[in-house]
Amino acid sequence: MTTRQASRSARRVPPGRLVLLVLVAAAVLAGLNAALLRLGALAPVSSVPLAEAHGVLMVYGFLGTAIMLERAVALRSGGGPGDAWGYAAPAASGAGTLLLLAQVASLVPGGRILPGAAWIVATGLLVALYGAVWRRQQSFAVLVQMLGALAGLGGAALWARGLEAASIVPWWAGMLVLTIMGERLELARLAFLARGTEPRVLAEACALLVALVAALLEPAVGYVLLGLTLGALVLDVASHDVARHMIRSTGVARLMAACMLAGYGWAMVAALVWVIGGPALSGFRYDTVVHALTVGFALSMVVAHAPVIVPAIARRALPYHPVLWVAAGLLHLGLLVRVLAGAREAEGLWRWGGTVGVVAVLVLLGAVVTQLTIGRRDSRRAEVGAP
Repeated sequence: MTTRQASRSARRVPPGRLVLLVLVAAAVLAGLNAALLRLGALAPVSSVPLAEAHGVLMVYGFLGTAIMLERAVALRSGGGPGDAWGYAAPAASGAGTLLLLAQVASLVPGGRILPGAAWIVATGLLVALYGAVWRRQQSFAVLVQMLGALAGLGGAALWARGLEAASIVPWWAGMLVLTIMGERLELARLAFLARGTEPRVLAEACALLVALVAALLEPAVGYVLLGLTLGALVLDVASHDVARHMIRSTGVARLMAACMLAGYGWAMVAALVWVIGGPALSGFRYDTVVHALTVGFALSMVVAHAPVIVPAIARRALPYHPVLWVAAGLLHLGLLVRVLAGAREAEGLWRWGGTVGVVAVLVLLGAVVTQLTIGRRDSRRAEVGAP
């Protein structure tokens, strides 16, 4: 094999990984359609069961599968052929998406048991995956992310058992928050070394997991505890994150910093709602908490980390383009309008803000696919012109 052929092979996305990426795309598109239905806006597909599946599709089908795929790629790239088992986690999660969508289409019996079992297996494998990473390289970051996987496992089990989504959302959010916080420790480790920051963040993550159990068993007290622990964790990580200094940079570094800092801000909004008002299980307060954590925090962090994570998964460069600022701006503008309209119970404006958020995610997906395609064409041109 020539050097050029080897280089081309190294950039080719393996078929199995490509299938998983397609499943992630299917989950996010179905989840966005469901979001429009829940908003009462015009949607391509009208389906009550699909609307009810919005949350689990976005958290487990989209974000969960993407997290598992990224972790599986990292495990495989740092080990040997025997570490390929890590791909079983995103495969099981993708199977959960397929089963749920098949139920929506009335192709298989309804109920949560089948997709729920798939997501239980997937998150269980994710816990095992972090265990394998821990054995290879012990770090506080891995332990924090493992706690996030445990929260995801608990959330999947509770959903499969039939509990209302409103009471499970903190578990889903816990998976996303702890996973992202662990990744911040991992990617910006030098900023967290001083004054015992890493052990303290781990302790705060453990407290958050305890608060999740408390919120389920004794909501009146548990949600206040959940807000306090979440707020302490967010303030601690944000105050040590390099994003505070990167914001003065330019280009992609400033974009990443802005999205991270905005994400921390939205997480604090959710924490304050819980601390001040206690349980938020319905109405606009519930809507604010859920989307502050999933859209304002999690999706904003996705935009921030896309230039780092997407190339690792897709094996192609993701050239920076200012259109990513458009996606980020629409994401936060739509959420801000949604929250303020919800506070005033202005349903029309609330619907408009939610729809802008859906458009923002579509712009982000379109920008990533377009830039990956451009990166691939540029690499091919470089190969043709290479001596």
